[in-house]
Amino acid sequence: MLTMEHAQTIARETLAEGARLEFAPLCAVVLDRGGHMLALLRHENASIYRPEIAIAKAAGCLGMGFGGRELARRAAAQPMFINGLQAAFPKGLLPVAGGVLIRADDGALLGAVGVTGDTSDNDEICALAGIAAAGLMADTGA
Repeated sequence: MLTMEHAQTIARETLAEGARLEFAPLCAVVLDRGGHMLALLRHENASIYRPEIAIAKAAGCLGMGFGGRELARRAAAQPMFINGLQAAFPKGLLPVAGGVLIRADDGALLGAVGVTGDTSDNDEICALAGIAAAGLMADTGA
């Protein structure tokens, strides 16, 4: 089970990693496996729609069952399908790195994190650090 403590650790350490690496101001959201928000942290200098972007990254991964990198591959291969899903997914779907599934040691799906603010690759680096800090496994879809 993804706890509030896990979620807070993931969000806090995700933003801390971005600061350590001197990335642009980040926003991180942690959703449980049902898509419910457990934590959202936004650096005070992150731009206005960063929470919505982070939610779309995480929710899209949950809705499809794989990480942002696999979503990106499928979007390239089936753009019409992914475009259609964006209308069907109430919390959005953003097929890029920075959306990462959170798994237990046995591979069970616990939730997802969405990170935005810098490049998608850098967002993902920070998400991985946050998930590791919580002692959980990341699934980027790589």
